[in-house]
Amino acid sequence: MDNDRVPETGLPEDWPEDWPEDWRIANRATWDERVGIHLEAAAYDLTPLREGRAVLHPIEEGEIGDVAGLKIAHLQCHFGRDSLTLAQKGAQVVGLDFSGAAIATARRLADELGLAERARFVEADLYDAPTALADGAPFDRVFVTWGAIGWLPDLAGWARVVAALLAPGGALYLAEGHPFALVFDTEEAGGDVEGRPNWYVPYLDYGLMKEDAPSDYTGDFPALSAGHEYWWDHQLGDILTALAGAGLRLDWLHEHDTVPWPMYSMLTPAPGGMYRWPDKRWLPLAFSLSATKPA
Repeated sequence: MDNDRVPETGLPEDWPEDWPEDWRIANRATWDERVGIHLEAAAYDLTPLREGRAVLHPIEEGEIGDVAGLKIAHLQCHFGRDSLTLAQKGAQVVGLDFSGAAIATARRLADELGLAERARFVEADLYDAPTALADGAPFDRVFVTWGAIGWLPDLAGWARVVAALLAPGGALYLAEGHPFALVFDTEEAGGDVEGRPNWYVPYLDYGLMKEDAPSDYTGDFPALSAGHEYWWDHQLGDILTALAGAGLRLDWLHEHDTVPWPMYSMLTPAPGGMYRWPDKRWLPLAFSLSATKPA
């Protein structure tokens, strides 16, 4: 799709020289390892799916509307829990992820749940999605949620992928942790209020992050065997600009005071498996948006 992308690394030719070439290999290793952890984690409870009563998180449930009969591409689908939920709601879904372990698990679950005719899964890099999903395109919706785009170095390239997959009149649904909240450290407490997170990185200095000996974000935050991982914190303006640059039209943008994982240790549980600030709503913890490809 992008002729100026270096095949060995997946990075654009003009990418900064000091940015890592092993980002994909390192991140795939951590996500392969997370599959087993998440299959045992309460945050990824598969009981509702197995009982035929699966729902998305409250934010998505309240915004995405009726998906029955829609063709949906779920990018960075992990082991397919949300893909299968959408299929159980009547959508025709194709999930894509770069983790072979995740895709193998998703296919097994689709067979187990009797959803293989409505949900199929493709192992491929995100930036190769237009080619990997060509036999199913175009799609009515592209679905991207929760901790997805932060693993991608090239946001403009991601937006072009989304646009290429959508049919005219089709829309992206994106729900993510709010970049305003990510200026805080996710684990270290401190500051002038007990339990409030310390500062982590200034919002206007967002960019490449590297974590050595990473831990997982679910439950008791188990340590991973993988040596390191990379992610990119993207400013809200960069996200909107990337979508506009790909020719997508913003329909709406919502900000939320809940998020579906314990972003900070001081957050308190909220209905639907969500977490929120314990007192004042200091900052939005999540945002969601819809962006349409013009007819």
